[in-house]
Amino acid sequence: MSRILVTEDDDAYRKVLRTVLDRAGHEVVEARDGTEALAYVKRESPDLIVTDILMPGCDGIETMLAVRQLRPGMRVIEISGGGRIHPADFLHMASKLGARRTLAKPFSNAEFLEAVAKVLAEP
Repeated sequence: MSRILVTEDDDAYRKVLRTVLDRAGHEVVEARDGTEALAYVKRESPDLIVTDILMPGCDGIETMLAVRQLRPGMRVIEISGGGRIHPADFLHMASKLGARRTLAKPFSNAEFLEAVAKVLAEP
């Protein structure tokens, strides 16, 4: 199927996303933060990046913008549980800046796989 880079600083949440994608037949690469994700994207070109927005160091929006410099047109799904600000605010900003889809945590496995399938089906 597709190679998907999952960027999430929460180890448990990242492993859940990986498991869901593995079971759906995708090849999954993990990154703990935006810096790791960017290093990977410099070497390889995944079919899709799923990234959390709120991460220490290079956050998900910064990561997406840097990836666009390296690989214009890269498909990105941004996810967020919020923080001090409602997640919808971060997700709206991510959408305006080029995320193909956004998902507010918590989301179901079905919602996640549907978003992944739709983005992978896009040109």
